[in-house]
Amino acid sequence: MSQSQKTYQLTSDLQICKILNGMWQVAGGHGKIDPESAISEMLSYHDSGFTTWDMADIYGPAEEYIGEFRRRLEKKKGKDELDKIQALTKFVPNPGPMTRSIVEHYIDKSIRRMNVKAIDLVQFHWWDYNDPSYIDALHHLFKLQDDGKIRHVGLTNFDTERIETMVENGFKLVSNQVQYSIIDSRPEVKMTPFCQKHDIKLLAYGTLLGGFLSENYREKPEPTRSELYTSSLQKYKTMIDVWGGWALFQELLAVLNHIAKKHHVSIANVAAKYVLDKPVVAGVIIGVRLGIAEHKSDNARVFSLNLDKEDNEKIRSVTSRSNDLFSSIGDCGDEYR
Repeated sequence: MSQSQKTYQLTSDLQICKILNGMWQVAGGHGKIDPESAISEMLSYHDSGFTTWDMADIYGPAEEYIGEFRRRLEKKKGKDELDKIQALTKFVPNPGPMTRSIVEHYIDKSIRRMNVKAIDLVQFHWWDYNDPSYIDALHHLFKLQDDGKIRHVGLTNFDTERIETMVENGFKLVSNQVQYSIIDSRPEVKMTPFCQKHDIKLLAYGTLLGGFLSENYREKPEPTRSELYTSSLQKYKTMIDVWGGWALFQELLAVLNHIAKKHHVSIANVAAKYVLDKPVVAGVIIGVRLGIAEHKSDNARVFSLNLDKEDNEKIRSVTSRSNDLFSSIGDCGDEYR
């Protein structure tokens, strides 16, 4: 397998693994995580070539885990090994006045916790569009990039309209992290065409619907609320309901199972590759439940999977009968506002 099948050149000086290790799971609501087991598992992911980590300042101890993982890795393999890690975090402030000192305080805190000299990519999220201070925050983030504390600035869950305003203000954004899956194709309506035009890449999360896009849910009765044992499953069951309901979702799983068997891969592999094949998608974020469950060998099969025209048409034969999520929810990130 060539390196280009596994990696994506996000910028001239930042290459990421196309499957990013998502750390939302350590924030709570996904089972109790043992720190020692988590760090050990992170070393194992790194050794398996999954070197890109996606976290946030609000994901519980995620940034501290990266910091400790980096210390252990350096001790084990030497300082040069740290250059193989890409650690992407988010800046998620409460809306309100955004002064230089406020923004720098939080970025400095992330730098300390992550044990890095500069953050590879800061992905900025803002809860309330009615408060235009997000433009001030961006100005300060780019100043901190000039100061060498941040290598690149991207976004999380911003809609196309707001990104257009940012681009008009001269901000050079690298990426936007959005929900994107076989059932949630909202980015294709406005976001993808805009990003293609302005060389902004998409990092996709929710691609496996928290685990729903797997063999575990095929030919199974609709789960009750009490059976949804993680925050992810609760969140994405709601998306399935809005998209078209459990019966249509079972039809989709049947099609995906057929495609998976044809290529000797898993349903999750098909779901991940389907999104990776989309224009301007640089990578998909797959959650890691560190020390609880792991899917490294399964995830690795995505890199050599090639979906053909027939596969895509079969998937479309189901998705074309679903509800339009753009009409019911809105553009990327609108579900948070």
